[in-house]
Amino acid sequence: MIPYLTPALLSILYLVWYVVPFAKNIRRARSLGVPILSVPVSPMNVLWIVVEPMVFNILDRLPIDLGNFNYARRGWHFADKASTHEELGDVFVLTSPRETFLHVCDPDSINQIFDRRQDFVRPVELYKMMNVFGRNVATADPVEWKRHRKIVAAPFNENTNKLVWSESLSQARDMLKAWTSHGSKGTIGIARDTRTLSLDVLAATGFKKSYRFRASTEPGPDEARNYREALMITLDNALFMMLVPPRLLLSRFSPKSWSRIGRATTEFKSYMMSMLNEERSLLDAGKPGTGNLMSSLIRASEESTFSDITKGLSVSEILGNIYVINFAGHDTTANTLAYAMLLLAANPAVQEWVAAELHEVLPNDRSDTWEYEALFPRLKRCLAVLYETVRLYPPIMALPKLVNQHSVPLTVGAKILHVDPEIMVVPSVLAVHTHSRYWSPDPLNWRPSRWILPGTAASTDDSTKKLGEEEFFVPRRGTYLPWSDGPQNCPGKKFAHVEFVAVLAQLLQTHRVRLSDSIDSDYEKARAKILAACEDSEHGLLLRMKNADQVRLVWKHA
Repeated sequence: MIPYLTPALLSILYLVWYVVPFAKNIRRARSLGVPILSVPVSPMNVLWIVVEPMVFNILDRLPIDLGNFNYARRGWHFADKASTHEELGDVFVLTSPRETFLHVCDPDSINQIFDRRQDFVRPVELYKMMNVFGRNVATADPVEWKRHRKIVAAPFNENTNKLVWSESLSQARDMLKAWTSHGSKGTIGIARDTRTLSLDVLAATGFKKSYRFRASTEPGPDEARNYREALMITLDNALFMMLVPPRLLLSRFSPKSWSRIGRATTEFKSYMMSMLNEERSLLDAGKPGTGNLMSSLIRASEESTFSDITKGLSVSEILGNIYVINFAGHDTTANTLAYAMLLLAANPAVQEWVAAELHEVLPNDRSDTWEYEALFPRLKRCLAVLYETVRLYPPIMALPKLVNQHSVPLTVGAKILHVDPEIMVVPSVLAVHTHSRYWSPDPLNWRPSRWILPGTAASTDDSTKKLGEEEFFVPRRGTYLPWSDGPQNCPGKKFAHVEFVAVLAQLLQTHRVRLSDSIDSDYEKARAKILAACEDSEHGLLLRMKNADQVRLVWKHA
């Protein structure tokens, strides 16, 4: 009798664990009176996040329509863009057995969500994968967040931006030399090289560690490469480390792949501790320190502890914030630069459009003489390339928020929704970036000139005479969110602007890029190949191309 009872008991437990919460979430969603979509698995389940790529790798090979199950994909937003919102409206609900997501694509509603920070709070649990070395600005609760934010944001100032400008130009000069050395056969490793450049810029400006740029195709170990690889392995496996405790990664019984992750994590922590101890020694000796980000965090850690806002950071919090800054400060810009390189290769006219500005604004070809204060504000077209790239390829495609404690009203058009604490509210970043209502007539086309106000020099013969009259387009608030919005926006936004503009100016001042296949083949086929590489993207911690090496780019003197 007992053997027959066991399956029955397991079935009952399964119903309680799965079906009952699912039904409850659907009832809750119906109370909102908006369109509802459902998926049978929780998109936020850690185990599902790990196995999901393998599951869809199999399902996509089958001749079946997956229907709503496509919304169980991690990063389904990228393929969808604004399609679901265009079909269902400004808001819809996505339910699962464990969560209920209210997706929002109305700018005014999105502004409410960001402005009412006490009602709509950051879901710290979703960011716990960033707690590899300690709590940080991304994972701190609302009270602790103020303390972390104040300390972390302080070093991101104009003095730092000057250093970012000069270091980005220097790194880009060396990167260009490496790329042009391959001649007409072109180069691969674009995405890896932009990661190297971005990390070198961050190391020099944030931690006073200067490294010579070394292309991914250049052999031989060096300190910088070991540092980069340790960080990249740690970042690329952050999701996996949510499942496997650190002590198991270095167990003698662990697979080699696990041990590699464990060693990388240990090595990166060692690098950070070395920098921390070096700065602390300078400060303990009464010296001013290097004045970099690490120095700022250490000073904060030694402040008095009169309140949660003014107290300093613990060692683990310092390490946690350094990790997050490395992640947010280099991987986001690096991925954006990689997308931009391919998109520029697919659009020669845009390269010439940017070059016209460079030839008018820059005083000479010697970038080591270019002054940040005089030149950066005038390079609007370079900035337009950045803005357009992150419009279509934002590092993060949605910004979920939790309702804090009690049901709160959210106005969507003429309707007021009463949102319960169990519902996660999600401003749909990529959807609002690509919605035809806000970006017509070509919301899905990569067109940087949309950021330069009409009636300027874009199509005139005497364009260079009118470049100084161009103004940068400011989109309606709530329709453009690559750096988030409100009090919790990205403190390194200007850092990213300066780095990207400097790199682009260095590259296009004297050179142009194209796909190597386009030398002897049809331009439209070559262009389609590049765009296909960009669209073949995945979302791990951030959006990035699955394989940028499927195209080989050629850089030649203009």
